[in-house]
Amino acid sequence: MTRITPCLWFDDDVESALELYTSLFDDARVVSSTPAPPGSPFRSGLMTAVVELAGHRLMLLNGSGGRPFTEAVSLMVEVGIQSEIDRLWDGLVANGGAESRCGWLIDRFGVSWQIVPTALPRLLGDPDAERSQRAMSAMLGMTRIVIADLEAAAAG
Repeated sequence: MTRITPCLWFDDDVESALELYTSLFDDARVVSSTPAPPGSPFRSGLMTAVVELAGHRLMLLNGSGGRPFTEAVSLMVEVGIQSEIDRLWDGLVANGGAESRCGWLIDRFGVSWQIVPTALPRLLGDPDAERSQRAMSAMLGMTRIVIADLEAAAAG
């Protein structure tokens, strides 16, 4: 079986990222980890860790060397209820993360995330063009997406 696993290159903070990510996703699990070999340039104990979040694997690499993340690549999390949006959002922006627009944020490690309600595609794809446009306008004005506000906007 062929599997694609995105690899996230961290600047020597894999343990903290692993702790944060596994604390936020109920079904998270560490699939494997590789300790940094003696004499390696890694300042911390882990060289890599493979984590599974919501059924998807990510490799976290203690790469060092100043290779910053950009918003060109993000991890999209589809969420059904507002309390889950709020919990993930608050956890990911805590301790130095930053809010962006339209449900995007950057965690304290520089990784970009999209926290997207499952209602969003339905509202933006509404066959009534006016409802869809009102939902789009509301979303464009938000940082954290609020489902009730999207639905109220769509309803007019």
